[in-house]
Amino acid sequence: MHHASIRTANIHHAIAFYEKLGFTVCERFTAGITLACWLEGLGGRIELIQIPEPKPAPDAFGDEHYVGYYHLSFDLTDVSTDLPTWLASLQKSFAEASSQNPEQFQPLVILLKPTQQIIGDRVYEVAFIADADGLPLEFLRVLGKTQ
Repeated sequence: MHHASIRTANIHHAIAFYEKLGFTVCERFTAGITLACWLEGLGGRIELIQIPEPKPAPDAFGDEHYVGYYHLSFDLTDVSTDLPTWLASLQKSFAEASSQNPEQFQPLVILLKPTQQIIGDRVYEVAFIADADGLPLEFLRVLGKTQ
């Protein structure tokens, strides 16, 4: 996959959010009449596109009847040795940024605290957070194989 695209209400807030996650802007451009960019990090590339006159995003995480794209997922197996510690550090970073610059940052919203999930023959540690527009992002780590 080349990239995943995210439509955002405020590209500057979204860039700041994803930079805190470890992404770096690699290209800035316009898409029609609006601002856009590519960011790279955590093993992938995302595109942000600012939407003029945005409407609130649907609640993909909380609405059990929502149909459509659900979330982006990032594998932290090689990045972190412990998802709860990584998430606590990220939460602290956002809290500090929010207190220093409340116009740019909001406290981190955790949608699902780290939990274990078995998928196939693997045991994963999984957590969800909301991005700057409230869209769900999944972070996971492979803990091992089932017996």
